[in-house]
Amino acid sequence: MTNITLSMGDITDQTVDAVVNAANSSLLGGGGVDGAIHRRGGPELLRECRELRAGHYGNGLPAGRAVATTAGLLPARWVIHTVGPVWSDGEDRSGTLASCYRESLRVADELGARTVAFPAVSTGVYRWPLEDAARIALTAVRDAETTAVTEARFVLFDQDAYDVFARTWEALRKDG
Repeated sequence: MTNITLSMGDITDQTVDAVVNAANSSLLGGGGVDGAIHRRGGPELLRECRELRAGHYGNGLPAGRAVATTAGLLPARWVIHTVGPVWSDGEDRSGTLASCYRESLRVADELGARTVAFPAVSTGVYRWPLEDAARIALTAVRDAETTAVTEARFVLFDQDAYDVFARTWEALRKDG
């Protein structure tokens, strides 16, 4: 069973086996978590992402999928890149968001990663409502049927996000 923990801070400071990057489909960096991970990870991380784009992911990484690279200069061993969906009030994309977490755990298992730090995928520029994103993320990780990951650490950037995840996690634990 995976132990779910919550932390407030900078995901690029996490000493874990793998850090999950809320990437854009280009895999070449961007804003928010993606930009921070690329800046801190340095040139080796960008080089590996360019190699992925030159190979199997020539058209980019589809939403809901995940792929790993080295962590470069980050204090982790790997970065697991996943592309979250853009929130839409006219189309239910929650399955794709949940897939980001399940696919990241699958990749972590392939790598042998036991500790994984997750951001709140899709809650920045992709505008996913934080309460709904927290419920989807925490449920997907809690309900992962087969994973050897021992700690899934949700690293929230600010107090509001931390509070929402903490309330949601408490409610999910009460509901079983």
